[in-house]
Amino acid sequence: MPESSQTPFVSARYSRRRSIQALCSAWLIPFTNASWAKQDLGAELHMLNRLSSGPNAAGLKAIAQQGSRAWIAAQLQPERIATPPELSHQLAALGSLNQSPLELAKLYRQVNEAAKTDNEAGKALRRAELERVAVEGAQARVWRALRSDQQLKEQMVDFWFNHFNVFRGKGLCRVLVGHYEEHAIRPHAMGRFRDILGATFAHPAMLFYLDQWQSAKPGFVGLNRAKNQASGLNENYARELMELHTLGVDGGYMQRDVTELARMLTGWTLDLRPQANTPGLTVFDPKRHDDGSKQWLGKTVVGAGADEAKQALDLLARHPSTARHIAYKLVQYFVSDQPSPNLVRQLAERFITTDGDIRAVLAVLLESTEFLSASQVQSKFKTPLRYVISCLRACDSRADNIRPVLAALQQLGMPLHGCQTPDGYKNTEAAWLNPDAMERRISFATALGTGRLRIDEQGLTPDGVAIRALLDPLISDHTRKVLAQNPPKLGAALLLGSPEFMRH
Repeated sequence: MPESSQTPFVSARYSRRRSIQALCSAWLIPFTNASWAKQDLGAELHMLNRLSSGPNAAGLKAIAQQGSRAWIAAQLQPERIATPPELSHQLAALGSLNQSPLELAKLYRQVNEAAKTDNEAGKALRRAELERVAVEGAQARVWRALRSDQQLKEQMVDFWFNHFNVFRGKGLCRVLVGHYEEHAIRPHAMGRFRDILGATFAHPAMLFYLDQWQSAKPGFVGLNRAKNQASGLNENYARELMELHTLGVDGGYMQRDVTELARMLTGWTLDLRPQANTPGLTVFDPKRHDDGSKQWLGKTVVGAGADEAKQALDLLARHPSTARHIAYKLVQYFVSDQPSPNLVRQLAERFITTDGDIRAVLAVLLESTEFLSASQVQSKFKTPLRYVISCLRACDSRADNIRPVLAALQQLGMPLHGCQTPDGYKNTEAAWLNPDAMERRISFATALGTGRLRIDEQGLTPDGVAIRALLDPLISDHTRKVLAQNPPKLGAALLLGSPEFMRH
């Protein structure tokens, strides 16, 4: 987001310095103590912490009414959970998410052309349009995380976008990332792995981000670069397809396999010419394809044109190394930073026997003793995204104004859709727990908890009493003592900035 759209709430440079320092002092001992107190946390709160974007009163009520097993069963069938009408109406108004990639590419070309002139109006138009598209993509994610009852699906959208990461700051991806999440990730988040693998491969955002669109057989002579020039074989996507998306870094392949896979994928590109009439932008150009035979993962692949990509995706989706890689990441995301080998093995076996049915794999995870173990309660440290969203849910925020939320994520080091590297954001404690990060989080908690962030149209003054009632099972004696020693008006900020709330 442009600097003008960011709400400054962080660090001692601002007027809330004294309050921030007070909160930091209050939590100094818990944050520097390596042994975290374990609470007798109710199963319902544990489930909401792990399977939703954060506990709120509505979520606890739903589990209490349905029972935990029925609630989990319902979450595994999100297509049966209705979206609130108001949320549906707001999502439908986000026009860029329902424009075609061709329309978005044309918009990108038009605003870039306007900005090339010395006309300040053209540059302002480019900034405004690119920001609008980025904000709409963010609104779709944040509003659903806050208000949708399909909470497990929302966690899987977060998981898969991070797994198949695309950086919104790279060229054409500036206008395509929201569409990518909406149409390549979201429809398949609870489906089969092969489907989401194929959808991400075919989406122009991925082809552009990892440079697959420029890859061609050696010696190919194409148009000039501005009109689809290929610069020879590009291995970027082939490498990440195996290392990150499927087999994993220790998945049993070698550098030669990367090169041979890159050859198999040649021809898949984007038609970005002004007169192009391909709604999806993605095309297969047989002139760019290396039709020679390949030796890939111990197999001979005979030249088959466009079908070679399908063969590759089919094999990678069903490979045992892929099953282990996905299982490991799911256990790390939902259960523990140090995944149990036994649980990883169980999930990998279910992945293989169900042909990559993610819903079936999740069912094994959610029924496991590891997931339900008391030792896992509050064992995960929240990423900045989970922390900010869980704060908003605890405060019952609607986030009508998304810009302060995006500014918070930027300043906490996790801008939405903003990871530059293809491996995505880490979700472990080691990646996010440090003194500077804690001060920034407490600064956010102070601003939100005291009602200083202009996030909701009707105003938002968090109710410390309501938040305390919501989080009561996890509040430690130390936190209760800190609350008792401070003015009630700081109650919400203290709870949102507490050591317990930083974990899930």
